Amino acid sequence: MSSYLPHIVALVAIFTFVSAQSTFPATPLASKTFAYPTGIPYKVDTDIGLVRGTQKGYNICNSTTESQHSLCQTSIFNTLDDFCLWAPAEPNSVVGNIEGEMVAWCTKPGHGTRLIPGGALTGLQYMRTPDYIQIVGFLDQTKVDIQVGDYGGEMDPHGADLRGNPMGGIVYSNAWTGSYLQVMEWHNFMGSDAFCFKACDSRGPNAARFCEHIFDRIGCAYNAPNNAKPDVFESCEGDNQDFPGIYTENGQVKTYMQPAESLGPISTTPYQPKVPASSNCKTFESSSIFAALATVSADPKANDGATGSSTTVTSSGLSSKDSTTPSATGSSAPAKTSSSHASTLAITGVPVLSLGVLFSALFLS
Repeated sequence: MSSYLPHIVALVAIFTFVSAQSTFPATPLASKTFAYPTGIPYKVDTDIGLVRGTQKGYNICNSTTESQHSLCQTSIFNTLDDFCLWAPAEPNSVVGNIEGEMVAWCTKPGHGTRLIPGGALTGLQYMRTPDYIQIVGFLDQTKVDIQVGDYGGEMDPHGADLRGNPMGGIVYSNAWTGSYLQVMEWHNFMGSDAFCFKACDSRGPNAARFCEHIFDRIGCAYNAPNNAKPDVFESCEGDNQDFPGIYTENGQVKTYMQPAESLGPISTTPYQPKVPASSNCKTFESSSIFAALATVSADPKANDGATGSSTTVTSSGLSSKDSTTPSATGSSAPAKTSSSHASTLAITGVPVLSLGVLFSALFLS
């Protein structure tokens, strides 16, 4: 018995430590507001002693943090050619394992982030509606450090512990007023070589409903209905979608609730999402709107099973240094221009509903 005593004492100490940790922050991430750019703190998530640990990156992002090793967690979403996606900081990552640690990858220099490598984006539809902006598209996810074949997951400012996924991740947009406003409600699904990102206008009364975060297992088709097509890059105006989970059957408005994960895979849903009407669609050549990405290359170790830090990847004019301590004096004003599963949930190793099926059902017109 005496030989087991040290182990028992250690286990009790660990249990006591974990039990003493809190789960929820004093203020939920979705309630934290910061004026852009001077009101943004170094780290948004400042609570200590919480179960998931500390925020991975930082939120003051400028020229001193801009590189392919940036840990910036302040995202920008403006237009078809100026947006950021949440993606891993390390090559060959599984989204479901690191949703809380995602960093911003953007399409334009000037945001203090990593840049999405040239050729990664293979089709986009940007939609501006009365209450939100939305971009849906196809990408080679290995070029943004997501493991090949990963079905992915959902990022949003809530999460089970209200710290957000990623923890401390904040979003800004100049789409509505020309000046940067903080986006309090948003969701971003990444996986299966596709993505959707919706940012809801915080000034509207239904931002939380259009950017719902409780349907993480049924992916983009149900959360961001669209007509995106491979190899097409277009910007459109459109009507609002139905609130996620709300549908009409035989003239009766009904509500769908995602079943608990403990009940097993989602094999069917009672409705097909309605794609909102769109108008004034304009198409563009990707080589033109993403010219700044042409010299940005994917990490060569992204899919060789490497688990350590990635090798240095640079783009024209960007530092190859891993910037982990941003300077508040760097240039931080971007240029103005015109839990969490996605759909096939390989997060726990159990497929639920193929994101590819959902996307193909949407894209076939």
